Amino acid sequence: MKTRLGCLSNKSDSYNDFSEFLPPAQETTARCLKLSTDEVVRWSESFEQLISHKYGLPAFRTFLKTEFSDENIEFWMACEEYKKIKSSAKLVSKANKIFKEFIDVQAPREINLDYRTRERTKQSLSDPKPNSLNEAQAKIYSLMEKDSYPRFLRSKMYQDIINRAQAQGQRRSV
Repeated sequence: MKTRLGCLSNKSDSYNDFSEFLPPAQETTARCLKLSTDEVVRWSESFEQLISHKYGLPAFRTFLKTEFSDENIEFWMACEEYKKIKSSAKLVSKANKIFKEFIDVQAPREINLDYRTRERTKQSLSDPKPNSLNEAQAKIYSLMEKDSYPRFLRSKMYQDIINRAQAQGQRRSV
């Protein structure tokens, strides 16, 4: 039983393969040089710096997957896409999809929203507008910023990314 459950306890500190969010292997030399130590260190300055960076967002997503809490960033990203929709028919369709996947009670990837926010969001989605998910998205952003982000910065994964970027920088200067 212990060995069967062992895979579930693999937390981010034992995460080894973070290559999935780094530049493609076929262009490793040219592209890896673009991820500098300064850029990676800037991720620790603010949550916004992390999730707005080309490789920061995928790194954070990968980290959340190891923590079994990637529904938060997936919801946040779905909201970002939702805001860009211009067609009212597509807005309705995407709103329903997001609600069923993340917001509804017992949704497959249910996010942690308080009752009041969940109900106001549900009400707002009865007539979807581009800003209908703003309150719920802000709550989840705040949750990630206060909870997941500090854990990411303390993780072995983040330290490994810094070390890899530093090693790349040293190889470049030789």
